[in-house]
Amino acid sequence: MKNFFIYSTLILCLFSFKTDSSKVAIKRIKVKAPFGTTKINMPDFSKCPNFIISDFGALKGDKIKTSQAIAKAIDEANKQGGGNVIIPEGEWLTGKVHLKSNVNLHLNKGALLLFSEDPNDYLPAVHTTWEGMECYNYSPLIYAYQCKNVALTGEGEIKAKMDVWKKWFSRPKEHMENLKNLYMMASYYKPVEERQMVNGTANFRPQFVQFNRCENILMENITITNSPFWTVHPYLSKNIVIRGIKVYAHGHNNDGIDPEMSQNVLIENCILDQGDDAISIKSGRNQDAWRLKTPSKNIIIRNLTVKNGHQLVALGSELSGGIENVFVEKCNVIDGAKLNHLLFIKTNERRGGYVNNIYIQNVTSGKIDLGILGIETDVLYQWRDLVPTIERKLTPIANVYLKNVKAKDVKFISRILGEKELPIRNISLKNVTAEKVEGKEKFIQENVLNFTVK
Repeated sequence: MKNFFIYSTLILCLFSFKTDSSKVAIKRIKVKAPFGTTKINMPDFSKCPNFIISDFGALKGDKIKTSQAIAKAIDEANKQGGGNVIIPEGEWLTGKVHLKSNVNLHLNKGALLLFSEDPNDYLPAVHTTWEGMECYNYSPLIYAYQCKNVALTGEGEIKAKMDVWKKWFSRPKEHMENLKNLYMMASYYKPVEERQMVNGTANFRPQFVQFNRCENILMENITITNSPFWTVHPYLSKNIVIRGIKVYAHGHNNDGIDPEMSQNVLIENCILDQGDDAISIKSGRNQDAWRLKTPSKNIIIRNLTVKNGHQLVALGSELSGGIENVFVEKCNVIDGAKLNHLLFIKTNERRGGYVNNIYIQNVTSGKIDLGILGIETDVLYQWRDLVPTIERKLTPIANVYLKNVKAKDVKFISRILGEKELPIRNISLKNVTAEKVEGKEKFIQENVLNFTVK
């Protein structure tokens, strides 16, 4: 651990290869971090054929024909062992897009793929999640399920029409009752097929982009505008590269990127401007995550510019599968971003899981509404009185290292609130400073063992 600060992150392309009958080459890259070297397989579609949606019947302004054309082009690219499905310049109205293995959805410069606001366009329901619990719900706008070698690239834009989704931002009584039902079904291990959340009253909004149980994922350079719910959601997936994307999404629960129960992840060179956390690392909620037994692990985040959001990086509160080996470096949060924390680790007595080996270095920020580091172990939000604790499991949190982190104006440098039964261990702050600290205490802590400041 002492050698953490001598590390610099390095990407090295070792070689390319192909597997099975796929035409997609795989670039194997290595990323060095304080916890070791992470190897990531990244798909390369540069030598694959192109399938232009206009050749399959797509018409600008015609949602049905464009939706059908995209599906046909994806089918053909998949059948041929790999290909780039091309969205040409111009505005194309569509419903859901379901990707398949060995397919790259590529938006040319000047292309806008505009997603319908009609919930019926995202039926039938698919195997997805809601806040860390598996269920059947409206399809994410772009959805990949059990795919290998899949990508979303280009200099174009994907955008969600928000007319209906905005109305679903509120959480009326019927919505909350459905939340309770899903919580209880997951708590008692009801089969996911029985958790049908498209029922007229749940109004569970879909994610914009979800890679569900996928391998070898690339998102590059795309612009994303608006989102019904979480914006980019890699779930139970591995070998993920997200680079150069731009997110603008200021709706309710609009996290930027949410890796959940996912491993070997590189997020770099992105511009994130959203209404919730910029990066929110998750690993499932309670019994569902204990059933799936898959931590979020080996996640490298670097060279981000954050223009708005609650946290630069949040861990939790859905972290029941565990989170380990996270490295954040060379990020900048602009002044006026209205951030609460740079790093916020949040859990509660229902979660279990664990947090271990979290490293942040060389990060700068403007004014922060609260503080640089926050760790809280009693974060329940609306769930506190909505549903009972079925099984109590605390979350071990240990080995969190910050170095060379500077903010402009904060209320505190760190606030760490652990549990007496299970203190938080090994927190190190080295050269972590703010130009102005408005609160009475720079370092607030309860139930913390081995807290060091240099």
